[in-house]
Amino acid sequence: MLTGLLRARLRTLHLYVSLVFGAIFVLAGLTGAAIAWTDELDGALNPALLRSRGAAGKEDVAPTPAQVQAAVERLAAAPGYGQPTLLQLPYAADEVYVAWYRKPAKNRGSFAMPRPRQVMLDRYTLAILGERNYGEFGLSRPLLMPALFHLHRYLFAGEVGKTVTGIAGLLLTLTSLLGLVLWWPKPTLASLRKAVSVRGAPTSRQFHYSLHRSAGFFLTPVLAVLGFTGMAMNLPDWVRPVVGAVATLEHEAKAANGPAAGRQTIGVAAALEAAQRQMPQGRLSRLSLGSARAPYEIRLRQPGEIRAGDGSTRISVDAYSGAVLRVRDPLAAAPGDAFLNWQFPLHTGEAFGLAGRLLVSLSGLAPLAFMITGLVLWLGRRKARGGPAALRN
Repeated sequence: MLTGLLRARLRTLHLYVSLVFGAIFVLAGLTGAAIAWTDELDGALNPALLRSRGAAGKEDVAPTPAQVQAAVERLAAAPGYGQPTLLQLPYAADEVYVAWYRKPAKNRGSFAMPRPRQVMLDRYTLAILGERNYGEFGLSRPLLMPALFHLHRYLFAGEVGKTVTGIAGLLLTLTSLLGLVLWWPKPTLASLRKAVSVRGAPTSRQFHYSLHRSAGFFLTPVLAVLGFTGMAMNLPDWVRPVVGAVATLEHEAKAANGPAAGRQTIGVAAALEAAQRQMPQGRLSRLSLGSARAPYEIRLRQPGEIRAGDGSTRISVDAYSGAVLRVRDPLAAAPGDAFLNWQFPLHTGEAFGLAGRLLVSLSGLAPLAFMITGLVLWLGRRKARGGPAALRN
């Protein structure tokens, strides 16, 4: 059992972490509740931009390498576009190609925000449906979901904001676990029942105290995981060395093309076919286009991967010879890489399907509820000068 002095100090630490970082916790929770459904919400808000025409009666299937080649050639020939840096491939019958073009940041400091250009192509007609700057703040339909994502991850403050939200994730994990320690009741059935029940009138301090305490118990596991996974994705340079100290990690050096020897680079279709031969059961999902300086980087999703959507399988293909340079297979990953591969699916809830995504969305409302109940209790204690004793009576 905690001594009175230790409990008081832990409660003070829990309070001040929540007061200082509470606004970030709330913002991350509310934006995260929405972006757990980014694809669905973005598509519903922007059907003219993100939905292909003529999808009726078509099956959900990835485009063939030849079809992807045609999409790239369509953009390369269109005035004002050219070859993209990256191409996301459609899978569902009504999805579109999304081409990404790097754009130099207006400001190059630590607060600079990346604003790549997104161009959407109809998967059947290859008509250019429109474009947007992904990372530009705005509340219009095209910019709303990207803006929520960049608030969630960057606070619209570039690498500085990304670091702050990563630290906030770590503190959310710690303060959630600290709350569990403070919640821990006496080892009696009556104390346990009291610790997990909500009591009092909705306007009373007893109600806020019991709600804060009991809800914290049930939501601590989810919030601790969300905080840690957010920190792991935002601050990989902090996390990878720690993981690598206790588990094997694959070397992270980038793959490189072999000697050009006077050869021309291979086309998109040839690179995708090489990847498919290497991983025939994988679904093509994303393509980073190769060049004289860099190989093709191809993303696939294999059956059984924990990550939905684009998957986590990556294959590097030499842009000159078409040789497979490297394969990153999440189904055969080293223990450390397998642990890191779980972070995104856990953070979004997709690791547990629809139920997981619903749980993540509902948990995103929890920081706001804890902020409200915590402030009521804190302000009440300041006013009453001895509120904790009154709460126990």
